[in-house]
Amino acid sequence: MIPNHTHDGVLPPFIPGASPSDQGAVAPYRTELADFAERFAGTAERKAILSGLVAYRTALRAVGITSGFQWLDGSFVEDCEAIRGRAPKDIDLITFSFRPKAYADTAAWRELVHSRPDLFDPETTKAIYKCDAYFVDLGVHPVHVVAQTRYWFGLFSHQRDTYLWKGMIEVPFTENDNDVESLLRQEANDAS
Repeated sequence: MIPNHTHDGVLPPFIPGASPSDQGAVAPYRTELADFAERFAGTAERKAILSGLVAYRTALRAVGITSGFQWLDGSFVEDCEAIRGRAPKDIDLITFSFRPKAYADTAAWRELVHSRPDLFDPETTKAIYKCDAYFVDLGVHPVHVVAQTRYWFGLFSHQRDTYLWKGMIEVPFTENDNDVESLLRQEANDAS
C-alpha cells in the first residue's frame, strides 16, 4: 500500500495511528512496480522517467541481476509539481541484490562494474535512464550490508534541502516489467 502524500507533499515516514509493530505501516512501503506506476505516472515527464526505470531494470537483468528489491525515492515520489512547481527530473533508486553467479569472483565483479557505467555510475544512469541509481551487493559481509542500508535509509528518508522526514517505496525486482510497459504503452495510445 502506498499512503497519500502529507500536507508537505511527501510520503509519510510512517502511517499515523498504526501500531509500531506493523512493519507495513512504516517506510519503505512495499508495493508492485505496476501499482507504483499507476500511482505516479500522471504526466508525460513522469511516464518518461518510468520508461527509463523499466529500461534500467531490463539492462540489469541482461547482466544477470535478477533478484532482490529496489528502494524508489527522490522528488519522483513527492508531489513535486505542487511543492516545487516543476516536474521531477529523475528517480532515485537503490537496487539491493546478489551479484550474478558469473561475477561471483571479486575481480570479475569489479570488471563488470567498471565496464558498465550505464548500470553502476549514477551520473551515467541518470543521463541514460533518468535514474539516479546505486547498487548494494547483498552477498558481501552482513556488516557491510547493514552499513550501506543504514547510510541509504538515512539519506533517502529526508529531503536534502529541508531535512523533512519522509517515506519511500520498495518494489520487488521481479522477472520482467511487461505489465508496466503495457500500462505506459496503453496510456500513450490513449493520449494520442
